[in-house]
Amino acid sequence: MKDAEPRTAGDLPLDVFDPAPVGVAVFSGPDHRLIYMNYAYQEIVGERRLGAPAREIFGDISQEGYFSLLEQVRETGKAISLQELPFEYGDHPSAGRERYASASLSKITLEDGEDGVLLMAVEVTSEVEAAQVIGSVADERRRFLQRYQSLLQIVTQATWVTGPNGQVNEPSVGWQRYTGQSWEEYRGHGWLNAVHLDDRKPTIDRWLDTVRRLARWEHVLRLRTPYGAYRHVRARAVPIVENGELVEWVGAITDIEQEWAEERHRELLDQAAAATADLADLNDVLTALSQVIVPAVSDGCGIYLLPEMEDESIPSPFFAERVANTVRDGLLTRPPLRTERFEPDSDFAEVIRTRQPIRTTFPPGAPPPGAPPTGTEEWFAAVEANSTALVPVVVDGAVAAVVVATICGDREPLSAADVDLLGRMLDHAHAHLSNAMRFQRTQRVALALQNYLLPDPPQVPGLEIAARYRASATAAEIGGDWYDSFVSPDGSTILTIGDVAGHDLGAAVTMSQLRNMLRGLAMDRREPPGDILRRLNIATELLDDEDTATCILARVEGQDEGARWVRYSVAGHPPPLLVTHEGEARYLEGAINPMLGVAYDMPRTTAVASLPPGSTLLLYTDGLVELPGEHLDAGLERLRCAAASMAGEPLDAFCDLLLTRLPMARKDDIAMIAVRLPGA
Repeated sequence: MKDAEPRTAGDLPLDVFDPAPVGVAVFSGPDHRLIYMNYAYQEIVGERRLGAPAREIFGDISQEGYFSLLEQVRETGKAISLQELPFEYGDHPSAGRERYASASLSKITLEDGEDGVLLMAVEVTSEVEAAQVIGSVADERRRFLQRYQSLLQIVTQATWVTGPNGQVNEPSVGWQRYTGQSWEEYRGHGWLNAVHLDDRKPTIDRWLDTVRRLARWEHVLRLRTPYGAYRHVRARAVPIVENGELVEWVGAITDIEQEWAEERHRELLDQAAAATADLADLNDVLTALSQVIVPAVSDGCGIYLLPEMEDESIPSPFFAERVANTVRDGLLTRPPLRTERFEPDSDFAEVIRTRQPIRTTFPPGAPPPGAPPTGTEEWFAAVEANSTALVPVVVDGAVAAVVVATICGDREPLSAADVDLLGRMLDHAHAHLSNAMRFQRTQRVALALQNYLLPDPPQVPGLEIAARYRASATAAEIGGDWYDSFVSPDGSTILTIGDVAGHDLGAAVTMSQLRNMLRGLAMDRREPPGDILRRLNIATELLDDEDTATCILARVEGQDEGARWVRYSVAGHPPPLLVTHEGEARYLEGAINPMLGVAYDMPRTTAVASLPPGSTLLLYTDGLVELPGEHLDAGLERLRCAAASMAGEPLDAFCDLLLTRLPMARKDDIAMIAVRLPGA
């Protein structure tokens, strides 16, 4: 029996008690208004009017002292259990006959936050009169009483009951409706088959541990619905103990998919923002985002950086650089970072053109043509990818990159909600992406200026010369690293490399002045490199007297087809590296002198080393070998071993591989220049 509007105790609707075989009544507020009673309670007390205070409604009860118990429970919050209480109602068909009931009173909180009292009662008149031990029917009623008291603390969607050993021993209509399992499939530990594979072990482990400890249980897991999808539920259970003995467990599940998704979204959005907060380099920002996306949203994530386009049109074909690759543990590594070609009619181009994501689901390992981005087709097949999503990264009104997320194997494919979450994560990191884009543009201008200041190596018959410059990933301004190469009037080839302290326009100006002065001094007369560096050092006094720099000046001499050697002098710079064609590598450690900017008129030494046929001489700046917290010797040895292993590579590949394979802090510029002699 219910009042006009459904009422609840917390999140539990009171009408859940309608079929209970025990009497249930709920009183609200300080005057204990009767707001609910079920049919079993009406059988005990007769017809009563809802909404009025208890003293008014039950004014015909002979035992008036019972009203004070309602006030006691409401004020103290302590439950009261009463056994075989005598009572008599004047307006009841059994008036004039003393009857008996066992009851419990508990404080509850109603849906509007108001305090109330829950009364549960079982009439035991016949048992008392017959002086008989309560039989099986009374046991069942008392057990129901305890069950429903326990369920008040559980937000119930589907209830279930197990024996003392934790195995399900009663059918549950709610469970069958939620999971689609029949009673035969569900009983015992069969319910575990409806639990997501990844959640089964932790769920059963925690459940059996709870059963062993006789504690309350609360656990979040995923259950399969009759439609095959999985939803997050919160499972709760409490032990039922009678006379000190565990009788059974009563539990319930509550669907929390929306609550879980909202909380997960908040956490991932915060992670995306935090992961990119302190990064300046755009590639680093995108890599950090991919590492948040995997494994939280997808099994694999590749991010492609797009070239800046003058207008909205997409060239045919166009190119995008894969700058981030992340996969979950145990999965085959994605294809290497590199630039890929895309056609204007591809899904990739469509995402850029429409600025809308594209999600594709397919049988594991069998993506339709065009679904995998260029260069990833074999990887999609090998990892048995079952779905992919291409999501545009829009920064300051332009599509700057495309995220490619992938799910593999028998895992649930990417959903529309997953794609929406990816978009929200990218939007949440927009400020950091925008800062990185602006940093990249500024750095591009600085790099263009730096390249303008650094000339291309000369074409020298019988020699190969290659130079490389890579700007700092964390500094937007031009740096002080430089290299130079030219042919002197006597036909020898000059190589120089240097590094001015600092990373700003001032360092760049000093760098340019030193490089030009050194070129002029080396062309002025033929003298040992040490003497040239001495004259350069004296000239630096005309510059800022606080500027310092390191430098190597090397002159390659000898006939085109005969023996060759190098004369060199080092001014506080990492030593030259000589790599033979056979793969032996050693540093040229002669002619070590102080850096430029100190001991201005101090004589400087020159050393000579022979250059075997096919050998490579490498000059470089410290950014190639320095790592924070590591001794420079470790970096030098790492470079020596790497160069030795690449001795057989073409000179351009030799330089490129050093830049890509060696670990680097990327906080400093790197300049290098290498010369290779013809073979024997």
